[in-house]
Amino acid sequence: MNILAIETATPACAIGLRTNDGFELGWVLDEDRHHTEVLSAGIARVLAETNLRARDLDRVVVDRGPGLFTGLRVGLATALGLSEGTGCSLVAVSSLELLAHGAHLGGTRGTLVCCVDGRRGEVFLQNFRLDDDVTALTAASVATPRSVVIEWATNGAPVIFTGDGVERYLRDFAAVPNATVEHQVVPSVAAALLLGATRDTVAQVDPMYLREADAVANFTTRQRS
Repeated sequence: MNILAIETATPACAIGLRTNDGFELGWVLDEDRHHTEVLSAGIARVLAETNLRARDLDRVVVDRGPGLFTGLRVGLATALGLSEGTGCSLVAVSSLELLAHGAHLGGTRGTLVCCVDGRRGEVFLQNFRLDDDVTALTAASVATPRSVVIEWATNGAPVIFTGDGVERYLRDFAAVPNATVEHQVVPSVAAALLLGATRDTVAQVDPMYLREADAVANFTTRQRS
């Protein structure tokens, strides 16, 4: 299958492509929240470089979050537009499971806590067990970095932290005595391509926000004040 992966949940905008003949590449198009400007042009360039047209795509796999509100909307809208315009199938994955599967592909094993920076002093997180496979231990949730650090420093169990939420608060996470850090900032497009080839397709993709957008929260705060 020709599979395109779209990643826009974090400040980085990335895409991956796997072709029918097994050729696979991934690109980080931008690292500073320019999703709207670079995504469509990047997809067009990648397809041209591999001698493919949009209608040659069999599947589009897209990160549905959690992550940046605007970035997710750009990625989901682009994926839906490609699906409706070409008839290719849609596959949905989460940013947290992409971090987990990306770490697994890199050889990491053990208990992994994946954290995406949620801004407002919070992270989106989910715990996984990595052995022969990747198993979710908890549901995706929102927490403060301090609460996550205290939990794992207190229970004493070995743990691995990864994600751009960990990198933003690296001093705190790295100070947990029983922890190691897997330096992985962008959810893995290689993992997205892998999951996209085996996951069931969906008719539509609903974003996983976990909380309201910053603009709504700020407006609500001003109204209360």
